[in-house]
Amino acid sequence: MPENNSNILLIYTGGTIGMIKDFETGALVAFNFDELLQNIPELKLLEHTIDTTSFGAPIDSSNMNPRYYKQIATVIEENYDAYDGFVILHGSDTMSYSASVLSFMLENLNKPIVFTGSQLPIGDLRTDAKENLITSIQLAGLKENGKSVITEIGLYFEYKLYRANRTTKINSENFHAFASLNYPPLAESGVNLWVNKPKLKAPNRKKNLIVHQELEDDILVLKLFPGINERMLSHILSAKNLKAIVLETYGSGNACTEDWFICLLKNAIANEIRIVNVTQCAGGSVIMGHYETSTQLKKIGVISGKDMTTEAAVAKLMYLLPKDLSRKVFKTIFETSLRGEMA
Repeated sequence: MPENNSNILLIYTGGTIGMIKDFETGALVAFNFDELLQNIPELKLLEHTIDTTSFGAPIDSSNMNPRYYKQIATVIEENYDAYDGFVILHGSDTMSYSASVLSFMLENLNKPIVFTGSQLPIGDLRTDAKENLITSIQLAGLKENGKSVITEIGLYFEYKLYRANRTTKINSENFHAFASLNYPPLAESGVNLWVNKPKLKAPNRKKNLIVHQELEDDILVLKLFPGINERMLSHILSAKNLKAIVLETYGSGNACTEDWFICLLKNAIANEIRIVNVTQCAGGSVIMGHYETSTQLKKIGVISGKDMTTEAAVAKLMYLLPKDLSRKVFKTIFETSLRGEMA
C-alpha cells in the first residue's frame, strides 16, 4: 500500500446516517454496513482501505450515556494499532457530547477520529449523508510524509471539520447543523480540501495512548433564568449524590447577586459540589469579575468554564470527578486547557 494510503475503521453507533428507506413500507430501517461499498459505490474511488464495525443494536443518540462512551473508547483502543484513522457515525442530537467526552477519555491521541452523521438518511434522494461520510473518511486518512495530518477528535458536518469539543448543535432542520463559535474550523471542503494547519493540535508521537474508562455522571446542567427562586435551587442543590453542576449564566458569566443565591452556591461548594460557570450565549467567554454580577461567584470559588461549550464542560467533569482531586487542584486543572477545549 502506498505510504499515503490509510487503513480506516468505520464505527457505526446509530443515528440517521445509518438508516435507509424500505421502499415497500416507507419505513426507515438500519443500514447493513457489511454492504457499504455496494450501497455507496463512490467509496470505491477513495484510495483508502475501509473496514467497518457496528454496535450490536443501533443506539439513538438521545440514549447515549457513559456506558456507550466506554464501548466506543474500547473499540478504538483494541484497534488503535491496526488503523491509521477512525470515523464514528453517530446521531447528531448528542454528537457534540459524545465527541467531547471521547476527547478527554483518549489521552495522547495521535491519530484522527472524525465524528459525523447526517440530517437525512443515507438512502434519501437529497441526503447529506454521502458527502459527510466520504469527506470524513478522506480527512481521517489524510497524510503527509506517511504521517497523519490530523491527530485529534474532530466533528465533520456540511463541508467543515471542527474540533469536536468546541462544537454545539445549532439547527435541527438545516444541513448546517453544527457550529464552533469560539474556535475556527480545522478543515473545509470545497473544490479543494483545505486544512487549517496552524489551528490543529500539535502531535506528541512519543507518548502512548491512555484510555480513561472511569466516568462520573452525577452531574446536572442548570440554566439560570430571571425568576429562579430559592426554594427550587435549594431542592436541586440538595439532590442525593450530586457531584457537580454546570451553571449556565448570563453574558460573560453573570448571575443573580441576591444573598440567598450566593449563600446556596457557597454552601454547595463547601460540601464538595463542583460548580462550573459557562455562558448561555452561543459564543464568547466567561470572565468572572468583569462585572459586579460575577464578582461574588469568583469570590466563593465557582470554577470558570471560560469559553467552553456546555457539552465540553459536562465531558470534562465526567472525566475529572473520578480522579479524587482536592478542590483547589480540581479548579486549577479544570481552568486549564487539556484537549484544546478552551482558550
